Amino acid sequence: MGTMKKNSAAAGADIVSVTDIADWLRDRIRRGRFVAGQRLIEADIVRDTGASRSRVREAIQRLEMEGLLVLEEFRGASVKGFSADELRQIYRTRMALEGMAAHDCALHASAERKAELARLQEELNSCEHTVDHDRFARLNDAWHQQIIQGAGNAYIQTFLERLRVPIYRLFFTTFYKADRINAANAGHRLITAAIVKGDAQEAERLMRAHVEEGLTAVLTLEDEFRR
Repeated sequence: MGTMKKNSAAAGADIVSVTDIADWLRDRIRRGRFVAGQRLIEADIVRDTGASRSRVREAIQRLEMEGLLVLEEFRGASVKGFSADELRQIYRTRMALEGMAAHDCALHASAERKAELARLQEELNSCEHTVDHDRFARLNDAWHQQIIQGAGNAYIQTFLERLRVPIYRLFFTTFYKADRINAANAGHRLITAAIVKGDAQEAERLMRAHVEEGLTAVLTLEDEFRR
């Protein structure tokens, strides 16, 4: 996502919504442009987005409620860091929810959605033995979203979105190196095959194992989540 700054007339009309600003901030946290502990300067966000200060503050409050930012008196907002214990809690919750999503996707997803999942799998396969972590991260996100949407449960989708954003920043740099890409995609292939086959119990078991393997990998990156 680029900056959202409009021309001066548009900026003056304040057409940049709170949702736009919140998405802009999430994207920068996701990509590691805003790192854990970094203080966010309201004036800089106003300048870069063209939004009003009041909408920037509202967007910051929204992300604070989501657990992505910390608000401190006299210091303002900063990007939240996550301890190893917090990451375990996030991943264990993801294991349950994404396991259910894989189960229900295998049972209820349309043939068209399953075909799209298989197509995404082929693209993921082409990332193996490479260091194109940015492309793999984008495809990985699309693959997970395809399964979550295929489950047909809006509550699972909403809760998982909030759980996944805090750890996105790990996926764009250190986490997805060549060996990790290969290991993660081995799990993807098995899950995709189970879903396409309609084997709900196997899809759930494999997804839980896949997320747990992700936790093990993340916990080796102490410098990435240490407060």
